[in-house]
Amino acid sequence: MVSTPLVFPKIDPIAISIGPLDVRWYGLMYLLGFMFAMWLGNRMADKAGSGWTRAEVSDLLFYGFLGVILGGRVGYVMFYQLPLFLDNPLYLFKIWEGGMSFHGGLLGVITAMFWFARHTKRHFFTVSDFIAPLIPFGLATGRIGNFLNGELWGRPTDMPWGMIFPSGGLVARHPSQLYEFALEGIALLLILLIYAKRKPPMGAISGAFLITYGCFRFTIEFFREPDSQLGLLSFGMSMGQLLSLPMVIVGALFITWAYRRHSNESKA
Repeated sequence: MVSTPLVFPKIDPIAISIGPLDVRWYGLMYLLGFMFAMWLGNRMADKAGSGWTRAEVSDLLFYGFLGVILGGRVGYVMFYQLPLFLDNPLYLFKIWEGGMSFHGGLLGVITAMFWFARHTKRHFFTVSDFIAPLIPFGLATGRIGNFLNGELWGRPTDMPWGMIFPSGGLVARHPSQLYEFALEGIALLLILLIYAKRKPPMGAISGAFLITYGCFRFTIEFFREPDSQLGLLSFGMSMGQLLSLPMVIVGALFITWAYRRHSNESKA
């Protein structure tokens, strides 16, 4: 018996209209992710001996948010739309046409963390370990935003939960946005919070974030439809997979460095 595929419900991308201002679901999801990061960051800062203040958390998240937006846009254009950019450099500023890259946003956040660490005279890994657990929930809400927009759907499937998306043709597809919500968002958040409670050495939480996200993203890319303008690239991998592999490698180096440094300090 062939199951009937699910049909994506008709969802207005505009959540609220206030006069001439339209507030979209995608924007609300970003706001929700930012609010959660602020709440969790303040809670972490309030712990005795944290070495952080709420004002510093606010500043860090502000610069991190700028890094996400600027890096995400530049990364999308450079990684996914380079020919279009070379033909028309002004495309970089056409943000209303959409297009954000997680890997570009990550590079933007890393840049912001380097600046913040130098400005506050902290070690880079002190900053990156603090901010790593604040990121996954924002990834989760962002993927819900993608789902509500009916975008970034997955490859064709005959699984019972396959869904027909308005822009995906008359074929059932993996709701890969929800896979990403579950793994890159919720599961990653829980893993980092549990790992952080073990008080690992400096740099290990950052490494765990890179490894876990990279592995999750690499796996989910097998179910996500490759970008139409790129298709599959070297070794049959998508751009998302090619960008995730270095994350796993760098994350492993971070963890190795962290535990070796901790071991050497203990012996000393």
